Amino acid sequence: MNGQTEHRIALFLDFENLVTNTGISASNFDLQPSLDRLLEKGKVVFRRAYCDWSRFPDAKTRLHEYGVELLDVPPSTRSGKNGADMRLVIDALELCYAREHIDTFVIGSGDSDFCPLAYKLRENGRTVIGLGVKSSTSPLFVKACDEFLYLRPKTARGDKDKRDSVSAEEETTHGSRSGHRGKGHASKTAESEPAASHKGRPKVPEIARSVVKRLLGSAAGPLNPSLIKETIVRKEPDFDERDHGFSTFAKLLEAMEQEGLLKRQQQGRQWYVVTPEAAPPARGSSKRGAAAAQEAAEDEDLESYPDPEDLEG
Repeated sequence: MNGQTEHRIALFLDFENLVTNTGISASNFDLQPSLDRLLEKGKVVFRRAYCDWSRFPDAKTRLHEYGVELLDVPPSTRSGKNGADMRLVIDALELCYAREHIDTFVIGSGDSDFCPLAYKLRENGRTVIGLGVKSSTSPLFVKACDEFLYLRPKTARGDKDKRDSVSAEEETTHGSRSGHRGKGHASKTAESEPAASHKGRPKVPEIARSVVKRLLGSAAGPLNPSLIKETIVRKEPDFDERDHGFSTFAKLLEAMEQEGLLKRQQQGRQWYVVTPEAAPPARGSSKRGAAAAQEAAEDEDLESYPDPEDLEG
């Protein structure tokens, strides 16, 4: 993984908490996007979901396809409340102490009752990632985690993709129509496009501004962009640049560079971040230095051998 340590991840889902009064139901529960994010970090070697599965039979097949072990926890009281949260806590702590190679724990819930579990796991040197629905997640639980990912219903992404395709189609249609209009209208449209694009440009979040300012202010050299992202996530565990209109973190850095908050420099194949006042590195200076040294060495070798004609004389 680009020279970094591959993490071993354990995934625990309090399923009933994720699909009860959250806007996500068992029928549109989609674990794949969050699972893809986790697989970018390492291997998900443990996957388990806790629930009274007689209440949500529709979700069982889909979770089996994701390789999730389903632990059935029937109601233990007259009110119908089960002990899924307690079973989850016990299993997570047991796994923490018995499997030292598992360094990352993902807790799928929005309940603040899991804050003590998150604290204990972090106390034992584990990374804790929360997984929940934004509208029904306790801010206390978000702050208790090292990082927090939000679940989104499958229909919401489908509608967004549909809107994006419709917008693209309208843009194509508009472009084809404008091609038949006069030159004056074309120039008028071109003048208005920069203003429209500037108006719709996503805004750089304040947390990113403050972190970049502090890191660059105390840095003795170029910064790796991953360090900036990790620092932002430590301060705001549920930070996601996509929520602010940037498809990738690189796009966010590009927008900050356009505002004069930083400067990006490429050294070899790696991009780094420096202060806006930093001078660009001299390209090819090392190669020129090596070539000059080689030429000097060749001249020295030539001078060390006498001319044969001088020897004959």
